[in-house]
Amino acid sequence: MQSALKPGAAQRLANSLSQRKWRDAGIAYLFILPFLLLYILFTFLPILQGFWISLHKWDVIGSNVRFIGLRNYQILLQDKLFWSSLEHTAFFALLAGPGLIVVGLALALLLNRPIRGIGIYRTLFYMPNILSVTVVGLVFARVFAPADRGLVNVVLDSAGGQPHSWLLDVALAMPTIAVTKIWWSAGFNMLIFLAGLQDIPQELYEAGRVDGANRWVLFRHITLPGLRRPMLFVLVLQVIASVQVFPLIEVLTQGGPAGSTRPLVMYLFERTFEYWQMGYGSALAFVLFAFLFVISIAQIWFFNRREED
Repeated sequence: MQSALKPGAAQRLANSLSQRKWRDAGIAYLFILPFLLLYILFTFLPILQGFWISLHKWDVIGSNVRFIGLRNYQILLQDKLFWSSLEHTAFFALLAGPGLIVVGLALALLLNRPIRGIGIYRTLFYMPNILSVTVVGLVFARVFAPADRGLVNVVLDSAGGQPHSWLLDVALAMPTIAVTKIWWSAGFNMLIFLAGLQDIPQELYEAGRVDGANRWVLFRHITLPGLRRPMLFVLVLQVIASVQVFPLIEVLTQGGPAGSTRPLVMYLFERTFEYWQMGYGSALAFVLFAFLFVISIAQIWFFNRREED
């Protein structure tokens, strides 16, 4: 094509294309610039300021502000309440995370049917997700109330079972909160999985049935690989949400009984806004950030590696 152009025309064409490329890039950056400025102003700079505060002994009341370097982080590593709250957070994530994924996927598979009125059932299963944490907490505080005041204990008693103090028992409180979380949030995961299921070509299932594959084989070799990206999104999102759990526990147990349900975010809140230790609270926040960052990167790396294999 260049041989048919007059001398110098090829160079002018290349320059014109290059100018157009830079012009298009400039227009794109102009559209991005407002969001970028807001992100830097309201997200990135506060993060840097929070890290700077974590390097200080910074009490809200009075003017006691003193640079102490990494001393807050050294104290944190020796803080038994920090380690216990981290343990409680990890325990809750292990209880609620798999349940949210399994229940969400099961509901999506159940409701991925082209039948009349299926949209009503999808709406009903999603509706708990739109309730506020206060409403959910107050309702389930009554559902799991001790003795004969709670719905679960009334059902157990009528069936000949033994009532329990679900939210007052050290061994039962955290699993009870996890069940509440699953009931509340599984509908969101259902929608994500449902969208992923509808993106899988039906021809793959038809070809598998022609080859004699049963439902388990179709699920294992077609459904699960087709849901890899939605699965990664849901997994990362739910792990982050589970590690950041606080309001639901605050409404249901206030961290009790005997501190057995105090998560890391609640401990961070207590040290920052009840004891007014801004520096130590900021250090706790950055440890939580590092914890979430490492977990998220590990999950993404694992899924990408499986995809390459």
